[in-house]
Parts: sequence; structure tokens; C-alpha cells
Amino acid sequence: MMPKFTLSPYEKERRSQGITVLSLFAILIIVVFIISMNTGFMRLSPLEVLHTLMGDGTHQQKLILFDFRLPRIVISLLVGAGFAVSGCILQSLSRNALAEPATLGISAGAGFAVIIFISFFPATTAAPIFVLPLLALGGAGLTAALIYILAYRKEDGLSPTRLILIGIAVAAGINAVQLVLALRLDPNNYQFVATWIAGKIWGGDWRFVLALLPWIAILLPFAFYKARILNVLNLGDHTSVGLGMRVEKERIMLLVTAVALAGACVAVSGGIGFVGLIAPHLARRLVGPRHQILLPTCAFTGALLMITADTIGRWVLQPAEVPTGIVVAIIGAPYFLYLLAKSKA
Repeated sequence: MMPKFTLSPYEKERRSQGITVLSLFAILIIVVFIISMNTGFMRLSPLEVLHTLMGDGTHQQKLILFDFRLPRIVISLLVGAGFAVSGCILQSLSRNALAEPATLGISAGAGFAVIIFISFFPATTAAPIFVLPLLALGGAGLTAALIYILAYRKEDGLSPTRLILIGIAVAAGINAVQLVLALRLDPNNYQFVATWIAGKIWGGDWRFVLALLPWIAILLPFAFYKARILNVLNLGDHTSVGLGMRVEKERIMLLVTAVALAGACVAVSGGIGFVGLIAPHLARRLVGPRHQILLPTCAFTGALLMITADTIGRWVLQPAEVPTGIVVAIIGAPYFLYLLAKSKA
């Protein structure tokens, strides 16, 4: 039996602060959601959006809103929450502030499996779309296992710095292989793969929402349920064992959860990085390290970041579109360099 912890007055204050932050983020998400519905090459005014949502819009307005914009907005929210929670779990397990699915190479591995499939097999029917998260999970899992094997040393175990460096190297190698394969594709598939690597929410209809939603609906609550386990693991292995925890079993379960979240998100969003890096850090600054409130705050932060980046990408260079991954990278790259400069070798 795991011991129950009594909240101190300081922790109660942090929990109250966390609820306030979550409420604020929920309001911001709603605001950006409304703005995003009005953003695009075919502009819809707020009044037209309202009429369309109530069923009074024209056929063209219904097509734009329900068949194109709303699925993409929902996918942005789900992907942002999934990447953010995955990054938070990876940072906690590795005790490395730089860990996230992209820097550890997990996103690249998931993307590699998906790109091979969609490059050589049709993805226009329902069955392949629902298979994509499974393929991404397989690619992400194999890559995570490879990185762990390469980073582990019998003498000193798993070094956080070595883990990040090997993850970056493996991701670079996988991306290079992806580009080599892309050169052998026809122009249409090459354009798709190049845009996908840059990070674009390419699943633009409700089938992709349905393919991703079960993974998010199952894995996020499971991660929240394991929040207390993450708190104890942060105390160190010896303390965790002393408190009655089966450390390796719990660590593997959480690692599989993080990898599965990242893989499912990559399957519909492409190679988007930095969400899993920025969101946990921002959430930790706002609500503290206690995972019961940190993980939900990460989910809200990631969702807000993704929907904002996607909206900016669709607006800034109309009628052209900037891939969401590039917008996130513009924000995330300087922050990554800042964290790298602060980290100890």
C-alpha cells in the first residue's frame, strides 16, 4: 500500500493556485477556439460562425466549418495535450529538464513508421487511418528501446545528458533516412512527406479525430491516475522502494504511456517538436512540481500552445499556410537553447 500524503498549507495554496491557472487556461482555449474558427483563407465572421453552428449557415459555410476547420481545431487540442503530458512524464522519469518526445527521438521513430506506410500504401480508406496510431506506437517503442540501450552504461546507469545527446543523434539519423526515402517518391508523395516532417496537422477530417481520441481518452486519465507515483519516483529509487513501490514496473508503465501518447499524436500531426518541452516547464513554474495538478496543467498548456500555433500558421501568410511545427519551433528553439545552456553536463 502506498502511503497517503497530507497536504501542507503551502501545498493547499498551490492547489488553489493550480485550479485558478486551469480556469484561466480554459478561458484562453475557448477564446482561441473561437478565433480559430474565424481564421482561414475563406473568412467567416463571428456572426456567420454562430449561425452555422446553429444550423442556419449556407452549404459552403457548413463545409468550411464542420468538414475542415473544426476537425483540425479538435486535433490541435488533442495533440497539444498528448505531447505535453508525454513530455512531462519523460522529464520526470529521466530527471532531465530537456527530455521530450522530439529530443529523445521518439517522435522521429513514430514518424518514420507512419511515413513508410503512407508512402507505399493508400491512406484514403478508414482502416489505414485507424492503423496509423498503432504503427506510430511500434516505431516509437522500438526507437525508445534503441535509445535506452545505447544510453545505458553498466558502470553509471542512465546518464540524463547522454540520453538527450543519443536521442538527438538517433532522431537526426532517422530524419536523414526519411529524406532519402522521400527522394524516391513521386512529386505528390514527396511534397506530403516534406510537409509532414516539418510538422503539419494533416489529418483534416473527423476520421482522424476518431482515430486519435480513444488513445487520448484512455492514456491521459491513466497518466493523471499515476500522478502520485510520479511524485514518489521523484524522491529517488531508494526512497521509492522504501515506501513500498515496485519501481521498475511503475517506470515501465509510465514510459509506455508517454511513448504511446507521443506516437498517437505524431500519427496525425507529423514531426511537431518542443510542445512536450515548453508546456511542462511553463506549467511547473505556474503550479509547482506536484503531479496531481501539474499533469492537467500541462495538458491545458499544450492544448493552448498547439491551437494558437495552428491558428497563427493559417493566418500569417494567407493564402499560403505555415506548418504548425515551424511556428512551434520558432517559439521553442530559443527556449531549448536556454535550457541547454542552464543544464549541467
